[in-house]
Amino acid sequence: MLGKNTLKRHAELVDQMATHVGVDLEDAAIGGDVSIDQISDAVLRCSDCSNPDHCAQFLAQSAQGQKTPEYCRNTSLFDRLTSLSESKIDG
Repeated sequence: MLGKNTLKRHAELVDQMATHVGVDLEDAAIGGDVSIDQISDAVLRCSDCSNPDHCAQFLAQSAQGQKTPEYCRNTSLFDRLTSLSESKIDG
């Protein structure tokens, strides 16, 4: 079982990565684009990553608006949410 600090760290990384790619997870959840269970699953996928320190460095050093790194376990979720967000802006 994962510890509280591990889950908290990965929840922060998921939220930071979402923000990095231009997604507000709270707005997406309120708008029905993502469920709380899907966000929880994203945190669990993130917690399986073998190198969260690299992710934290990526987030600290990369310009906002870039794609997720190739190793991100939540790329498909973030890509979907980014597309939904962009279609709402365009629509």
